[in-house]
Amino acid sequence: NQADINTLAATFIDAEKGVATEQEALDGARDIIAEWVSENQEARQKIRELFWSEGVIEAMVIKSKSESEEAQKFKDYFDWKEPIQKTPSHRLLAMRRAEKEGFITLNIEPAEEQAIALLEKQFVKGISKASEQVSMAVKDSYKRLLKPSLETEIRVESKMKADTDAIQVFAANLKKLLLASPLGKKRVLALDPGFRTGTKLVCLDEQGALLFDTVLYQNEPQRETAKSATIVLGLCDRFKIEAIAIGNGTASRETEAFVKGIGLPKEILIVMVNESGASVYSASEVAREEFPNHDVTVRGAVSIGRRLKDPLAELVKIDPKSIGVGQYQHDVDQIKLKAGLDDVVVSCVNSVGVELNTASKELLTYVSGLGPQLAKSIVEYRNQHGAFEDRQALLKVPRLGEKAFEQCAGFLRIRDSKNPLDASGVHPERYELVQQFAADLGCTIKDLMTSAELRKKLDLKKYISDTVGLPTLTDILTELEKPGRDPREKFEVFEFAEGVHEIKDLKIGMKLPGIVTNVTAFGAFVDVGVHQDGLVHISHLSDKFIKDPNSVVAVQQKVHVTVVEVDIPRKRIALSMKSDPFGTTPAANAPRQERTAKPKAPVKAVESMEDKLAALRDKFKR
Repeated sequence: NQADINTLAATFIDAEKGVATEQEALDGARDIIAEWVSENQEARQKIRELFWSEGVIEAMVIKSKSESEEAQKFKDYFDWKEPIQKTPSHRLLAMRRAEKEGFITLNIEPAEEQAIALLEKQFVKGISKASEQVSMAVKDSYKRLLKPSLETEIRVESKMKADTDAIQVFAANLKKLLLASPLGKKRVLALDPGFRTGTKLVCLDEQGALLFDTVLYQNEPQRETAKSATIVLGLCDRFKIEAIAIGNGTASRETEAFVKGIGLPKEILIVMVNESGASVYSASEVAREEFPNHDVTVRGAVSIGRRLKDPLAELVKIDPKSIGVGQYQHDVDQIKLKAGLDDVVVSCVNSVGVELNTASKELLTYVSGLGPQLAKSIVEYRNQHGAFEDRQALLKVPRLGEKAFEQCAGFLRIRDSKNPLDASGVHPERYELVQQFAADLGCTIKDLMTSAELRKKLDLKKYISDTVGLPTLTDILTELEKPGRDPREKFEVFEFAEGVHEIKDLKIGMKLPGIVTNVTAFGAFVDVGVHQDGLVHISHLSDKFIKDPNSVVAVQQKVHVTVVEVDIPRKRIALSMKSDPFGTTPAANAPRQERTAKPKAPVKAVESMEDKLAALRDKFKR
């Protein structure tokens, strides 16, 4: 009873220890119990599991900032609530960004009565005045210690998971972009469009070297159309131009219309090129080293032209984070992001292979076994001694030893080498084996590489040894069939719809060709030629239900879409790839259509000790 509790508490009164009254003694005892509860591993695990299974993330707007223009991009989260286990990574990162910028507050927790009931079941025994004190301590422990601690833990773990998801999305998009179809070794005239400051023009040779640069003023306000047309036609004839690359930024559609209307020979391709990140390259140390006597505008135009010729070789010069194919990439763990993206670049570079005698230092850096210093040494050696005659000559490069050679040689190509295997993906350590193939067939290596009949006569099982298995032999034979093959798809010209140049030109129901620029967990962004990408929400990517947008679309994929919503003030375009997009309510920009998501109803809590006591008092009328 209370008298016994007070009597016991009185024995702990000690002025020297700061315990002056019975109440202070009870307060201290409850604090100790609260600490015990908080530190109990079984209790923490139960509450941790409850946070994950029943926890709800709730976002609330900070009223004083809700009307600001910056806050409007987070408007969808001004009053948002859903189970944490069902919150997709992109939404979690968006809400965390809104919280970081001071527009909303975030709270993650399960129903409080549920958590307290779990703890009381473990720690509160019997019905007495003492158990009431324990119950009070349990409540205090949860509210003051466990809840803040576990909410922080859940925040950290959910952020790590969201980071992993976002990095995977970025990596998948980057891979598709890096492995985009190359035009190849063609002479290109590249245009970086503009209005007042003019359109930057450069001419590039087959290797991407700068031949000529100037500025056109064919657009508003100057409108020097005739003069600009004469310049372009003259340069196309003078430099035997085979393709024209147009950056897809400001004034791109106007510039495209101008180029198509000046009477160019039909064999000259006109291609719109994604210029995302070109400005980053143009101001970089790499660009300054390559073009010390030209300004950033010329460097940017060169980058656009080279991207058309070989996207991989040009994009490796830019920090992948600047390319713009990620999902909240600035909010994720930057060290993990860099490691993940570097792995993708290395994989892409090595799968395509690198021309040893023309590759830039930046491209060579990503070849297995090299890195920045050896890549620099290779370029310096090449500049001093001329082109490499064969792969073995790599061993003459300072600081490039046997180990580095073993790792990199198979990914480096020499097209004009005396040994045809130097132009293939066959590693030098297997040259002797291929020579044995040819000797057994009584032919040369070149004959073996060009004759399918000769290759069919080979019995690969005869060549299996302790160091070479059948899979390796099969790979070698495949490489001999198509030496130095490029795994990238064949280049195809893409064209936007005529007459659709700005967002105001879009009409609901309009069907348009587009090209996928970014794939996220909630859908895909598509460029339809109006300087603002539209969103195909995941619910509108297919007539069938899909969980992963990557199963339907990929970066650089050409698609046909229907316009289902246009919000000019917010610059938002909702698109659909469904055969009947208006058969159901069109999905607007995520996550508005997902507001139907409701938190799972919490499981009814076990009766608390207070409830039990109240029931007993009522029963006995005390």
